[in-house]
Amino acid sequence: MIYKIRIILDAEEDIFRDIEIEDNNTLEEFHNAITQAFGFEGGEMASFYTCDEEWNQDEEIALFDMSENGSDVRLMNETVLDDVMTEQSPKLIYVYDFFSMWTFFVELADIVDKEDGRVYPNILFSFGELPDSPPEKKFESDPDASVDFDNLLDSYDDMDFDENWN
Repeated sequence: MIYKIRIILDAEEDIFRDIEIEDNNTLEEFHNAITQAFGFEGGEMASFYTCDEEWNQDEEIALFDMSENGSDVRLMNETVLDDVMTEQSPKLIYVYDFFSMWTFFVELADIVDKEDGRVYPNILFSFGELPDSPPEKKFESDPDASVDFDNLLDSYDDMDFDENWN
């Protein structure tokens, strides 16, 4: 089967690509299709994240395992697209280049039969130009969880360590 997927840059202006890809491709192959569709060189770290309907991030699926002793992180080259993206869970988050944090919302739009003679992955539609730098993220804090930095060090004596440690 063929997945028709929309990949939307997390930005105020509309910038997206619609891609067709085989459901049995790995997430690494999908990652390569996304980087090519948006014009990235493809040499940066990236991860997909499973998420719920409200785009709340869940499990990471990484391009490489960066841990020192091997971990349980899922890898793109070992994960097939239809294992993480289905009609019941049609959304993923994709982050490219962890220093710049290009963030994309990935959503399954349709599942169709494979067309003879068509090469996949295939860019169906491209809208908007990628900016020179990623959109700034505005992280909002919980006003009830604010920290009073002016009074934070007033309780220095309560920090339970010896100030003459050296």
